[in-house]
Amino acid sequence: MHRSLYALTLVFTSFTASVNAADVSIKPGLWEVTTTSDLLNFASQIPAAQMDNLNALAKEYGFDVPEIKNGAAKSTTCMTEEMAKQKILPGAVQNQAGCTVNKVTQNGHYYHMAFTCVNAELNGHGTAEGNFTNAETFTGVTKFAGSIQNNPINEQANVDGKWLANSCDNTKPAK
Repeated sequence: MHRSLYALTLVFTSFTASVNAADVSIKPGLWEVTTTSDLLNFASQIPAAQMDNLNALAKEYGFDVPEIKNGAAKSTTCMTEEMAKQKILPGAVQNQAGCTVNKVTQNGHYYHMAFTCVNAELNGHGTAEGNFTNAETFTGVTKFAGSIQNNPINEQANVDGKWLANSCDNTKPAK
C-alpha cells in the first residue's frame, strides 16, 4: 500500500503540467505545485520509518517525494528563463513514474493530455487537464484508472500551481 501511494503520488505530481501552454506567458522563478486527493489522505498513516525508506528509494532514482500533509502533496520547483520561453509548465517531469504521454491537445489557456503507464508498479491510463488563469497560476485535474502492484485503482487528484518569487534560491530547476 505504501509503495502504491508513492507510485501514484509520482503520477499525480509528474503529469500535473507537462504540456506547453499555447497562449500563456509563463513567469520564470520559484513555483509551488499542490496536489490533493483522497488517496493522499492515507499518507499520514504511513509510519515515519517507512516514509523515510520510501524517500530514500525515491532519491536512489533521482526523485524527491513532495511533502504530504493533510491530503496534499506540496512541492516547489524552479522555472528557468529557458523553460519559460519554451512554455514548459512547472512540475513537468514527463515519464518520472515510467509513463508515456500519448496525446496532447491545447486550446488557448486550456490543456489536456492522455498518458499510459505499463511497468511493475503501475498499469493503466490517465488524463491530465487544466487551465492557466494567468502567467502566475494554473489549476487542473489528473485522473488514473488501472492497477498499482496488481491492486485496482480509480483515482483523481486536483492540482494547483502558483508562482512564488523571481528567485529560486537553492531550489533545483525542474528536469
